[in-house]
Amino acid sequence: MMDHARDLASVCEATDRLLSAVADLENAAVTEPSRLPGWTRGHVLAHLARNADALVNVFEGRPMYISGETRDADIERDAPRPLQTHLADVRDSAHRFQDTASLSQDWSRTVELRNGVLDTADRLPWRRWIEVELHHVDLGIGYGLEDLPGEFAQREINFLANRFRDHPGVPALMIRQDDGRLIPTGDVRSTTPERLENGEHLMITGTRADLLGWLAGRRDGTALGVEGGTLPSLPPL
Repeated sequence: MMDHARDLASVCEATDRLLSAVADLENAAVTEPSRLPGWTRGHVLAHLARNADALVNVFEGRPMYISGETRDADIERDAPRPLQTHLADVRDSAHRFQDTASLSQDWSRTVELRNGVLDTADRLPWRRWIEVELHHVDLGIGYGLEDLPGEFAQREINFLANRFRDHPGVPALMIRQDDGRLIPTGDVRSTTPERLENGEHLMITGTRADLLGWLAGRRDGTALGVEGGTLPSLPPL
């Protein structure tokens, strides 16, 4: 079970942290490149606002986005706006998300996300937390993967490892964190837990920040250790 109330509080804290950091920027910073290829910081902020509204749609039983094309067009339209407009939009959309998520509802119900992905309502606050934290990093304004809250970083590693679990495009591998924690992922159907634990397949080692960066497509994995082969390329999220 997800603790949606606790995750909602964490989303609020992460959003306040991001807004405070963005408020210190110069207006021209909006048009400067972010860490995401092809996106300015304005694109990242516009996406964050529209994602909050999209999750309100999901909570209320509507399609997350009208279409992929509409989603992309909305981000392109809003990206060049002044900094203060972005700040107000991210803040206001975050309030709409929090207000909707705070209503009494069936948290166990199945909801549909983008591209037909199904999940339960109680996981939506967690998904929003991911958006806020990782895109704060993507803004490139001094908040890095090493600065992410420890609980969030570990949960995101677990979440992404589970997402790639049984994926035929990812070989069976074992992630070994620097604290000794072992997490299997990839096409583990093709092997046995014993073989993974005995190091008979790929073993990926590294710090929590480097592992998260690789799994989330924010780092190329060159800082990771690899035993038993070469570091595989991961499919896009």
